[in-house]
Amino acid sequence: MASSMIMMGEILAQTGQEVENNHDEAIVHFVGLLVFDAPTASDSLDYIGENWQPGFAVMALEVLRLTRSNEVVHTLFVLLRRNTGMDIGNSLDSWYQWLWTQPEQKYAAYARFKSLLYRLIDTKFEYYFDDDPNSTIRLDEVVWGGVHQDGIPPLRQPEMIPASSASYLADDNVVFGIEINGDTRAYPKRILAWHEMFIDEIGGTEYAGVYCTLCGALILYETRLNGVRHELGTSGFLYRSNKLMYDRASQSLWNTTWGQPVVGPLTGTGIELKRSYVVTTTWGAWRRRHPSTTVLSLETGHQRDYGEGVAYRDYFATDDLMFKIPVVDTRLKNKDEVLALTFPELGSEKLAISAEFLATSPIYHDKVETLHFVVVTDPSGANRVYESDSIRFKSYDNDSGLVDNEGNSWTLSESSLTDARGRKLKRLPAHRAFWFGWYAANNDTRLVY
Repeated sequence: MASSMIMMGEILAQTGQEVENNHDEAIVHFVGLLVFDAPTASDSLDYIGENWQPGFAVMALEVLRLTRSNEVVHTLFVLLRRNTGMDIGNSLDSWYQWLWTQPEQKYAAYARFKSLLYRLIDTKFEYYFDDDPNSTIRLDEVVWGGVHQDGIPPLRQPEMIPASSASYLADDNVVFGIEINGDTRAYPKRILAWHEMFIDEIGGTEYAGVYCTLCGALILYETRLNGVRHELGTSGFLYRSNKLMYDRASQSLWNTTWGQPVVGPLTGTGIELKRSYVVTTTWGAWRRRHPSTTVLSLETGHQRDYGEGVAYRDYFATDDLMFKIPVVDTRLKNKDEVLALTFPELGSEKLAISAEFLATSPIYHDKVETLHFVVVTDPSGANRVYESDSIRFKSYDNDSGLVDNEGNSWTLSESSLTDARGRKLKRLPAHRAFWFGWYAANNDTRLVY
C-alpha cells in the first residue's frame, strides 16, 4: 500500500493544491476512493475498515453519493452496517435520515475532507470548507445540489420590458411583484425557476431576489449592509433542501431563509441582510393594478424553455422532496404554501400562516413579538402584510379599499395603507414558501392553519 503522504501528494496534485504535513490520513483514503484505480481503492477500503471511527459515517455517505464503483458501494454499506449497528439497507436517504437524528460526530478533518472532495467537482468549492470554517449549522447537513458554483446562473441587472411588450405571459401566469419608490416590476416564476436569483436595482436600491425553487420561496434582500455591498451568487449546495448562497469576496455560504452567512469567514459577525416585501400573484392581477409595470424579458442571455410550468414540472407535481431533510411536520403537506413572517429586529418569533386559510380570510389580524399587523388577501390569492397598530379592519372590497372598525376608509397600495386623513400603515416584509422549507429552517415557528 502506498504511504498516506504519497497518496495525499497524488490527490493534491490532481486538485492543484500543495502538500501539507498535517493532513489526516483518513481523508486521504476517503477522497482516494474517487481518485484512484481499483487496486488502490481496495487498499483504502481496507484502511477505512480497520481504523473506523464514528465520524467516518458521514464521509462514507458523501463518497457513496458520488462513486460509480460497485466495490466501493458494497464495501462502504457493509462498513456502515457493521460499525453503526444499523441495518437500514442501501438507501442513502435512509442513512442520512438516521445520521441527522444522531448527535453530530465532528471528525477533526471533516471540513478538509469536504474541501478536497468537492474540489474534484468544482475548484471553487474548496474555499467553502477549507481551514475548518466557522459554522452555525451542521456541516454534514450541507449537501451538494448537483451543480457547479452559479451553475444555475443568476440574472444580474436583467432586461426589463413594458407590460405591453410581454406577449409571452398569460394572465394566470405566476409572478413576483415588487414596487419600491414608484419603481414597479414583475419577475415571472417561469423564468426565475431556471435562475433562482436576480440582482437588480429597484427604486434606487440594489436587491437580490433569491428564489429557492425547491422550497417555493422568493425573498427580497438589500445587497448592501453597513456600507458593504455583498455580491451574491448560487453556491451549488443546499441546507435542508434550501439553496445556500455565497458571496464572492469571502466565499462564505449564506442561508437564504435567514439572510445570514452560516459557513465561512463572515459567520458569526452579526451580518443579517435587510429583507423587503414581495407579493406572489398572477400576471393579470398585477398588470391590472400596475399597468405601467415593467417585467422580465425573455432575452436573458441564456437558452431555456421558459414556458409556464416547464421548469421542475415533475417536482411540483407531487408532494415528494428531491433532497432529504431531518424532520418534517405533518400538520400541512410538504408543499402546501404558507405566508412566512419574521422580524429579527424585534426578536426570534416566527410565524407561518396557511395560504389556504388566508384565501378564506381576506382580512386577518395577528402579531409577532410586539408588532401588530393585518394580512390582506385579494381574489388572486396575493397576500400583503401591513402594520396595524391598534387599528382593526372589518371589511375589504377585494381590490384597494378597506374600512376599519371605526368606519374610516383606507386605500391599499404596495407600500402602505392610507386613510383620508393621511395616516399611513407601512407594508411589512413577508414571503410565500412551501411549508416543509419554512419549517426545516425555522422549526420553532408558530403555525396558523
